[in-house]
Amino acid sequence: MIVKKILGIVAVLLLSTAAASAQTVHKVWEPPFKHGIAAIVEDRIVTFEQLRREMAPLVPEIRTQSRSPREFEQRMNQLYLEVLQSLVDTVLVVKDFYSDEKRQIPSSYVEDEYDRILNIDYGGDRQKFLEMLRSEGKTVREFRRDLQERIVVSVWTGHMRKSLAEISPEKIAGFYNQNRIHFFQEESVHLRLIMLKPLADEPKDLLRQTADQAIAELDSGIEFESVAKKYSQDSKAPKGGDWGWINRADLRDELSSVAFELDPGSYSQPVELLEQIFILYVEDRNDEGIQPLDEVRERIEDILASQLSRQAQKRWKERLRKDAYVKYY
Repeated sequence: MIVKKILGIVAVLLLSTAAASAQTVHKVWEPPFKHGIAAIVEDRIVTFEQLRREMAPLVPEIRTQSRSPREFEQRMNQLYLEVLQSLVDTVLVVKDFYSDEKRQIPSSYVEDEYDRILNIDYGGDRQKFLEMLRSEGKTVREFRRDLQERIVVSVWTGHMRKSLAEISPEKIAGFYNQNRIHFFQEESVHLRLIMLKPLADEPKDLLRQTADQAIAELDSGIEFESVAKKYSQDSKAPKGGDWGWINRADLRDELSSVAFELDPGSYSQPVELLEQIFILYVEDRNDEGIQPLDEVRERIEDILASQLSRQAQKRWKERLRKDAYVKYY
């Protein structure tokens, strides 16, 4: 019944906007009942004006993505419900946070975020910032209160996500056993290389001399990274010739046949390929096969934490809604 009422209100709110969309007239979405009440949450009121402010930045994108006035209206209906629920949940999360008087957000958090918004979003122009507040019918005090509540929601939601989504070693092992195929890795090497290429009509012998100099420095014990920075002529030279992890299939056969025969920590002799000369260094290697559980444990933990936290957060917010007084109009 509540959803039907909401959709009925939304249809009225969007009538003029949908018509404008049909005529390709680009206007900011404005609810006709600008100061009406959308919901009451405990002792707080959520107004249509709050909804308008939250929805307005998203309307142009929805209008662009909508292929017809009907689709635009459907998307706006969905956005309305999502934003309304978000505003209701904000009130409930803040109330839950302050249910323990010991919980407080340091004032420095609010001040730092206030200064960040003023300086980054408004270029430090306080007058421009105040004009924005006046256009939204807000005072600085109300803006700070909203800012503090957003910080509370971020902090408290993050805390609940971690505390409710505990992951046991058994769950990690179970996930690994059920999804082993997803942890297959191709044969790969962590590769650094020195690439030398001729300048203009430079003879190949000069290039070979440069390669010999590089090899001599490596043989003397100078780190490959330093030698690569000095001699290499490719885009990775500033990073010591570091190309990261490379699969065998990603290298030309002439180079892969050399790289995958090297032991970790060793370098090749110069390899001539067309007009260029390469010196390869293998920092580490991975053999083809299923990665051991110990190597992917953190990755699995991140996957499970994400899944469990969404479920836990959903249950938590459902409980908050169930235990609270919420009335939609």
